[in-house]
Amino acid sequence: MIELRDIRKVFNQGRPSEFVALREVSLSIDAHRLMVLKGPSGSGKTTLLSIIGCMARPTSGRIRLSGTIIPESLRDQQTEEAVQDLQGIEVTSLPERFLTEIRRITFGFIFQQFNLIRGLTAIENIMVPAYPVGEKHSLLRQRAGDLLDFFSLSRKASSRVEWLSGGETQRVAIARALINDPSVIIADEPTAHLDTGLSYEFMNTMERLKDEGKTVLIASHDPIVYASDIVDRVVGMRDGTIVSAGIAE
Repeated sequence: MIELRDIRKVFNQGRPSEFVALREVSLSIDAHRLMVLKGPSGSGKTTLLSIIGCMARPTSGRIRLSGTIIPESLRDQQTEEAVQDLQGIEVTSLPERFLTEIRRITFGFIFQQFNLIRGLTAIENIMVPAYPVGEKHSLLRQRAGDLLDFFSLSRKASSRVEWLSGGETQRVAIARALINDPSVIIADEPTAHLDTGLSYEFMNTMERLKDEGKTVLIASHDPIVYASDIVDRVVGMRDGTIVSAGIAE
């Protein structure tokens, strides 16, 4: 579970250009569910996802992760009771070196533009997020190959990503998000540049990941996403606040 309490995010604080992106957002996110943040551009969806995924810090407020793996490097910083009881960890005040480790083992990210690295092959792109762990190259390549097989892309392993079709690019981006076997998948407007068929294909993939026990968080104003039968909860946002947080019908 992920618990957010009174999250506030201010950009350019104290300057004439100050902008409040999030205003005292409190939210509980259940594990093994698919939740969609719905709202217009500028509503705060992307900012909230980046804070949940430990890619940005809130200006104020607290975030607690529970039921996740606590990195070995962080165990000495926590009380023995907290580790043993798996009550979770409060991440907002942690030093960046610990946030980096939590981000790597807990979250997999799918970006709106996919952000694959041109000039690298499909399998090399999938391997990129796992390189800092120091794992043997052969084992890492095998795991990336297994993901390519999972997405029926084995024949494209050595193809540079700029040669792939839209659907193939999408699947490589999802495979890259899975390379570290994260418990939470975060996707920011993942269907914004996809046609209808590929958008439904994306949601079918998210259903497979949810069925495997992943928690899936998606920011989207696409009805193919938020009106999907596989969505457990739709959280409406506007002007940096939550305006609705009901269960998907």
